[in-house]
Amino acid sequence: MPLYLQHKEETCSWGIWRIDETEEALLSLLPHAEDYARVMAGKYTSPHRRLEWLAVRVLLFTLLGEEKEIAYLPSGKPYLTDGSYALGISHTKGYAAVIWGRADSEVGIDIEQAGERVRKVARRFMRPDEAAALFEGDDVWSMLLHWSAKETLFKCLNESEVDFKEHLRIFPFSPQRQGCFEACEYKTGRRQLFRVAYRITPDFVLTWTCFPKNGNLTGEH
Repeated sequence: MPLYLQHKEETCSWGIWRIDETEEALLSLLPHAEDYARVMAGKYTSPHRRLEWLAVRVLLFTLLGEEKEIAYLPSGKPYLTDGSYALGISHTKGYAAVIWGRADSEVGIDIEQAGERVRKVARRFMRPDEAAALFEGDDVWSMLLHWSAKETLFKCLNESEVDFKEHLRIFPFSPQRQGCFEACEYKTGRRQLFRVAYRITPDFVLTWTCFPKNGNLTGEH
């Protein structure tokens, strides 16, 4: 399937790809497909991981209109080897998401499949001073947004041993179909304030943020 969703802001842009294609179909959408096939074969044996890996690269090529090589820091944080943009990546069942922003910024994105499973683990990442407000009569969406937002912030902080419950806090908000909410971190000692943007769809929730390096996070919608 072609590009599923796309969003542009002054400081960053993101896109989502719905993964309906076969491995061969995704490879056909990339230049120098044989090079991608060789690299992928050396990395993954799992079919769904191979599809996610390819979908991310197809999505980035589709959005930017040119090839970019993705590498990873020891922490797992992705970056572009040419340093042209800041980069963030996420995927969930059936979807891949990519965000990019100015090279002097930090960006983060997370996509989470909709479902009830989050209820079983909510106590592990939600603090006593956080509340799962109702959206369309159900609090599961708020739980998903809390989890997704903390994943987004974790990716931006690029710190080890981050405890989602102890070190990351989402301030109370009333979920809408899309919007923004505030957050903060207690990991670095700086107690940075963040602004996270989000969307709720029937299949998934999405959160993202972008901010200048060494500055507070901001997110627009």
